[in-house]
Amino acid sequence: MMRSLSTFHWKSLPRVQAASARWIAATLALTAAAWLAALAGLLALADRVQDDVPALLAAKLPLLQSGPELIFAGESRTVYQVDPDLAAQLMGKPRGGAVNIAYDAGEPLALEAAMQRAPDRFQNAHVVISVAPFLFNEGVRSAAVYPQDVAARLGVLEQMRYFLPLRVGTLIRFIREAFNARLAADQHVADTGPRPASLGLHIIDRTQPADRWPADIGSHGHYANWDLSGPKARFEIGALCDMVALTRRLTVVVPPWAPRYDRAHDPSWREKDDQYAGLVIDAGRRCGFDVLNIQSVPGLEQGNYSDEMHVNASGVPIYTRYLVSRLRR
Repeated sequence: MMRSLSTFHWKSLPRVQAASARWIAATLALTAAAWLAALAGLLALADRVQDDVPALLAAKLPLLQSGPELIFAGESRTVYQVDPDLAAQLMGKPRGGAVNIAYDAGEPLALEAAMQRAPDRFQNAHVVISVAPFLFNEGVRSAAVYPQDVAARLGVLEQMRYFLPLRVGTLIRFIREAFNARLAADQHVADTGPRPASLGLHIIDRTQPADRWPADIGSHGHYANWDLSGPKARFEIGALCDMVALTRRLTVVVPPWAPRYDRAHDPSWREKDDQYAGLVIDAGRRCGFDVLNIQSVPGLEQGNYSDEMHVNASGVPIYTRYLVSRLRR
């Protein structure tokens, strides 16, 4: 009797295990399907509520109430290294005659949206916008820097195809930022919010430890999986071209990297950087905006840099003076 029970147990165990595995697989498949459906629903909702002027840019726009003639915009290398107060002095303008409305990972599409929403604040101004490789390189899809307005133009299915499964964080950030932008728009932050201190300049008061600096720029994340043929380049270059009609003068700046890096000994970086600068320069010729491709700044030394991209407090006046000297030519 005991032997028959034991035989029955060993014969039935594989069938039980197989059935259990099927149930587990079915449960996981249903869970994944439900999760994807929920994510698609959230993305569709985010697409509906999304506003092209992100909350970070909206918070800077009250600076335009002073009627500046010189508006610095763009990504982080303008946020942290262009002093608008000094620029105004150098240009012979009163305080408030120049402002800094740049923000981290700032993109041209967002600035174009702000221009279209308040054309009277831009049409008589000289707008100077900085751009970085990640804005055009389709290979960079990380959450921290992927242009949110480009993501909004992809559509739900394309968003999921582009970013799942490894870049789901980019989709989560898009959803979060879409709702933040809508809230800022509904609260009229761009018109009634407080004016940022220092006319929009933020200063980095630290220097990155030596072991945190990239060994070279050619392998930097901004140049990963290099591809300038995707929707990023198409939409962002299109926005730069559209801005020409919305302002008195448009200048696009390709800022430098820290001087410890040598283009001559980094062919990968040199080739990719020339391609990205060339993309902007060609668009400038075609559409009518100026381009400043700044590969180095006289007097701006390694000690003036906080990290591979951004200057520290000591570098701000050096970079600002040089940039203004180029704008005055």
